[in-house]
Amino acid sequence: MEHVASASVRPHAPAEGGNTVPLIIITLLFFMWGLLTSLNDVLIPHLKSIYTLSYVQAMLVQFCFFGAYFIVSLPAGMLIKRIGYQRGAVSGLVIAAGGCALFFPASTSGYALFLLAFFVLASGITILQVAANPYVTVLGEPATASSRLTLTQAFNSLGTTIAPSLGGILILSEGVSSVVRTKAEEAAAVQGPYLALAGALLALAMLFAVVRLPKISHAPDEAPTAAPTDSVLAHRHLLLGAIGIFLYVGGEVSIGSFLVNFLGEANIAGLPSGVAAHYVSYYWGGAMIGRFIGFAVMRYVSPGKALAFNATASIVLILLAIFGHGSLAMWSIIAVGLFNSIMFPTIFSMALHKLGKRTGQASGILCMAIVGGALVPFAQGLLADTIGLQWSFFVPAACYVFILYFGLKYAGMYNNKETV
Repeated sequence: MEHVASASVRPHAPAEGGNTVPLIIITLLFFMWGLLTSLNDVLIPHLKSIYTLSYVQAMLVQFCFFGAYFIVSLPAGMLIKRIGYQRGAVSGLVIAAGGCALFFPASTSGYALFLLAFFVLASGITILQVAANPYVTVLGEPATASSRLTLTQAFNSLGTTIAPSLGGILILSEGVSSVVRTKAEEAAAVQGPYLALAGALLALAMLFAVVRLPKISHAPDEAPTAAPTDSVLAHRHLLLGAIGIFLYVGGEVSIGSFLVNFLGEANIAGLPSGVAAHYVSYYWGGAMIGRFIGFAVMRYVSPGKALAFNATASIVLILLAIFGHGSLAMWSIIAVGLFNSIMFPTIFSMALHKLGKRTGQASGILCMAIVGGALVPFAQGLLADTIGLQWSFFVPAACYVFILYFGLKYAGMYNNKETV
């Protein structure tokens, strides 16, 4: 899952060659937070089973995780201004490592400590994203900044793709023996993988602390005289775009969160959790493949039309999953990932269109809209507990209906005759 953090930044001094190693380290950061985010899709059914949770209770994982984006984003920006981007990235890595380490005591203490661990982990990732994104633009020539961002986002997608399969092997596997694991043993299954992740994050923190990176400072004409939020939201396409980001992230995360349980339904595939987790990788892998297809197609098709097409395809696929059964329902819901691919960057760029000096502030509003990943899965969980898991997918379907509307409304946005 990709997230965009935008800021008006510039290198304090021109970067001179030798940016390969820093770029590799930053690319690893994108990979790691993609992996950590997607692992939630494996842990949700795991914790639901261990603690006999309702769907609403299980969705508290995403509520705490994506709620951190909403709560921590602004404080993270203030922290970065105080200590600088490089130290900020190190702080984010250390905090994320602390969140991973909390999984060890959580496995013997109960669900509440798991939720705290998710919040701490996501807080670290939020700080990390605010700090690391600007480096992608300054580690080389401005003309190639877009290609560098594409590279780092591709590795973010790689992380989201392999995490469910990895988690299925290390956490959800029922073991090579025929011995059934106790609840305590199932809870303890998270200890090794998350301690390893904590160690990897700390190693990256040490690398990031010692590597030489260009200094980044805010442009002198930003921030102090920022326009009020209400005047920015007076731009209708921004307001609708923020709603679109909220619903898109919510729908994407919600589908991924329920996928293991959905594939375990007897009338769908009846798969054990460990096996179903591998198919979650296909869901996220489809998004990775779709980005490359979208990159080529959108050179000839307007962003709004491409967005509307993908939203329509997603709605049709979700309805097939709701009303179908067996392989048809299974592969239909997995295929939604392919059409998710272009939605986030497309909605984001359309919402920021022609905002000029307000772009920075508007970008912050859009980033805070990522909180949809906390609230929409919660809503689907409530519906799943009330009318059943399969019918609950009407929630993400409704999200894509709004995205279809947004795409059609601004299908001609990049024409000279447009009005917004």
